[in-house]
Amino acid sequence: MINLNPGERIDDLQRNGYSLIQNSKQFCFGVDAVLLSSFAEVKDGDRVCDLCTGNGVIPILLEAKTNGREFVGVEIQESVADMGKRSVLLNKLENKVSINQGDIKEAPQVYGRASFDVVTCNPPYMDDNHGLKNPDMPKAIARHEIYCNLRDVISVATALLKPQGRFYMIHRPHRLVDIIALMREYKLEPKRLRLIYPYVDKEPTMVLIEGVRGGNTWLKCEPPLVIYEEKNVYTKEVKEVYGKE
Repeated sequence: MINLNPGERIDDLQRNGYSLIQNSKQFCFGVDAVLLSSFAEVKDGDRVCDLCTGNGVIPILLEAKTNGREFVGVEIQESVADMGKRSVLLNKLENKVSINQGDIKEAPQVYGRASFDVVTCNPPYMDDNHGLKNPDMPKAIARHEIYCNLRDVISVATALLKPQGRFYMIHRPHRLVDIIALMREYKLEPKRLRLIYPYVDKEPTMVLIEGVRGGNTWLKCEPPLVIYEEKNVYTKEVKEVYGKE
């Protein structure tokens, strides 16, 4: 029996019968986490680390979708990480998934340098120059670069990855120049890029990017992904990502 704290609920992930503990006042995953888990390529036997994992949705989804060997999530907020830990127990995934409270900047020392095949991250998008901070601190930490910034994420990812290891991130298009510049600086060669549009006639609001540690120079721009056909109606591709078709 998994205990729930006030304000928490259990949501169906619609994958392998898995569920996830969430709290709308602290952290709930969005479409960005689902899209990142679909974009990331995890091969059989891979060891995966998810930075800024929140309540552990990405490691749990990746375990459901792939044959990776081990999935580790790192989250700085204790109460949010605790939801992830209990979700792991709820789904009986203790042998493959672990959600740990800690600062991602310490991850290379905790887990070992060059120890993962794949690193994923759905980081805080906003720096100090963009967006109003949410007065609720858990949400502000998830959305703004309070405890870690883009340089931290990319430098830590490089440190954690084995040579030729793969890094996957979702972010905002207005940070794309910074993302590519920092990836190059830390020897993570951008290999795949995909822009995400809310509607076909709107500007992109998210970008998915893959980098390879020590990879050769060649960037593939994939076809755009459109989320909605019309209000509250997902496109066929997004329905497939959610496992609804």
